[in-house]
Amino acid sequence: MNTGSNEPGEVAMAADGAKAGGAAKEPQDQGLGSRAPEFVKARRMLHLSWQVGVFVIGLAVVAAGVVMLPLPGPGWVVIFGGMAIWATEFVWAQLVLRWTKRKVTEAAARALDPKVRRRNITLTVIGLVIIGVLMGVYLWKFGFEMPWNIKDQ
Repeated sequence: MNTGSNEPGEVAMAADGAKAGGAAKEPQDQGLGSRAPEFVKARRMLHLSWQVGVFVIGLAVVAAGVVMLPLPGPGWVVIFGGMAIWATEFVWAQLVLRWTKRKVTEAAARALDPKVRRRNITLTVIGLVIIGVLMGVYLWKFGFEMPWNIKDQ
């Protein structure tokens, strides 16, 4: 059985959530669930109000990010910021963020692979050559005339 420690008989986590070495648990190692303060979690209505507030603030940030997708602005960054706000309170958002981080890390590792980089650069150069040839043919045939101003020829 994997206890999460490096030693065969050692238990990695104590029952109260502290590490076996006695150090307090770091926030990044915190499990899934609400990160609301204990006094908020202790009162049901206050906790529900807290969750509604977190949801509304996260929704506003995500909506701003969606608006920024076609407009100037860091749309995806803002959307993931809203997801991070939701992840402070909701397990589903924490799972989505974990999945997204894992996929981005995998994509970055694949993109840095020399074979993949060489292939991507080659495909980009081929695409740019094709676009250049098409633009050259257009300019040779029609000159600097815009397509919507071209009369039947």
